[in-house]
Amino acid sequence: MSLRAESHAATSTLKKIAADMSNIIESLDTRELHVEGEEVDSEVLNDPKGTACIPFSAIYHTHGFKEPGTQTYLTGCPVRVRVLEVERFTSTKKVPSPNVYTIELTHGEFTWQVKRKFKHFQELHRELLRYKAFVRIPIPTRSHTVRRQSIKRGEPRQMPSLPHTAESTVREEHFSSRRKQLEDYLSNILKMPMYKNYHGTMEFVGVSQLSFIHDLGPKGIEGFIMKRSGGHRIPGLNCCGQGRMCYRWSKRWLVVKDSFLMYMKPDSGAISFVLLVDKEFNIKIGQKETETKYGLQIDNLSRSLILKCNSYRHAQWWRQGIDEFIRKHGKDFLTEHRFGSYAAVQENTLAKWYVNAKWYFEDVANAMEAAKEEIFITDWWLSPEIFMKRPVVEGNRWRLDCILKRKAQQGVRIFVMLYKEVELALGINSEYSKRTLMRLHPNIKVMRHPDHVSSSVYLWAHHEKLVIVDQSVAFVGGIDLAYGRWDDDEHRLTDVGSVKRMTAVKSVSSANLASQTLSPESHMFERSTDDAPDISKMKGVGKSRKFSRFSIYKHLHKHGMHHADSVSSIDSDSSILAEEPSPATTNTAA
Repeated sequence: MSLRAESHAATSTLKKIAADMSNIIESLDTRELHVEGEEVDSEVLNDPKGTACIPFSAIYHTHGFKEPGTQTYLTGCPVRVRVLEVERFTSTKKVPSPNVYTIELTHGEFTWQVKRKFKHFQELHRELLRYKAFVRIPIPTRSHTVRRQSIKRGEPRQMPSLPHTAESTVREEHFSSRRKQLEDYLSNILKMPMYKNYHGTMEFVGVSQLSFIHDLGPKGIEGFIMKRSGGHRIPGLNCCGQGRMCYRWSKRWLVVKDSFLMYMKPDSGAISFVLLVDKEFNIKIGQKETETKYGLQIDNLSRSLILKCNSYRHAQWWRQGIDEFIRKHGKDFLTEHRFGSYAAVQENTLAKWYVNAKWYFEDVANAMEAAKEEIFITDWWLSPEIFMKRPVVEGNRWRLDCILKRKAQQGVRIFVMLYKEVELALGINSEYSKRTLMRLHPNIKVMRHPDHVSSSVYLWAHHEKLVIVDQSVAFVGGIDLAYGRWDDDEHRLTDVGSVKRMTAVKSVSSANLASQTLSPESHMFERSTDDAPDISKMKGVGKSRKFSRFSIYKHLHKHGMHHADSVSSIDSDSSILAEEPSPATTNTAA
């Protein structure tokens, strides 16, 4: 009995130790670990990108602002708060909150500022108290259940105290203590996950799901605004004049980055509009400029965005915040550069030049195969069935549509823009290319542009040939991924490298070609069977004789083009080996 009691006590002790160790491991900060005998670079330890990073692909998986479980902050990085200054505004009217606090927040590599009044702190405090009481109620809905489950047991829920002294009674000599009180209050709120991840808190500190994505650039000002839908009047209400009833207004979350502005829908988190920063970027405020009281108008070369703020001072905050951020981080896009370009000259950039499409196509195929997030393609003409690598030794693996389908199945987002031709003038059939690609996978999006009828654009076409992979590798000024573009240093007259390769049999045309007197130049193309590729390893090369009715040599001889170098080297070599495998036989395409 004593042995059993001792073993039972030992077992219970081990269980307690295991439970304690589990709690220690869960709360352990890996940044405090130190491994003896290993040298660790201090820059790596202090680099926020090395510890936590939100991938760029997160822009495709945005959720509604009130949905629980959405990742907004960087994992393992605290949010530091500093109240920098206090501005006191005087007014003829009695204002309950005359002081405006400039708050600087730092999260990882990102630093930004927000301006809030004391009444905003009070509103946040009351909302968090309601949220705390609401979470305790077991409401049988999915969203509420998920929200309750996201709060771990044992998490601190005690709300920090907010100063009760009225703002109007705070004297100037007490501003420093007031700043310290508000700084501590907000810091404590952001240390508790239950309140930190609440959508009201994120709105207060001006963050969203797109705030801390490194590849989107530094964080700018963010917040809810009222946006005039597209800048268009509601049809049928123009008779009302230029009053506010003539416009449709929507609540949107505006995000400012170094080279663009965008807004999102709060209910779904979808990105609805992007406005690029260019040399005509300008911001105006006032009813005279925007036809809206407390209006804010943002213009660039192609679009106008009209916003409505709560007050004239609120509009001034937005204009000042956007203007200062863009001029600090996006000044290169505000001026015109060499050759009228919108982009500044970038030095010491890795670059590679291409002369022929053979190596261009191969490098594009390799870059697509290595894609992890995105592939952008713009072409004047695109042929989905084009082979990117030749000779074709791996079946359809390197056919363009097969590459795109394979990457789309792996989760890569693919965007293709094609020139929408005038069908009476051109036969490139962009509708077929769009339909073929769109059927491959939902991750492939294709658009044709421009719409000639609605835009009244006829004598203009897309001639950009671009392939951009993961926004890090770009093929610019390139070649259409289409038939007739493939070429190498032999410069054949036609592109037949993508058709099925058949065995050429002896015919009248081939006999005539073989019986011709060989010129001295033709010996330049002599090749032995030792240099010929291994046909047994090539799919599509050396088909059986039942396909011998079609011969590219017959058609070339029929049209008097049998002297033209119009057949790929593989076709020529295969025909030589099939007809007369002699070391002295010359290339019939010579």
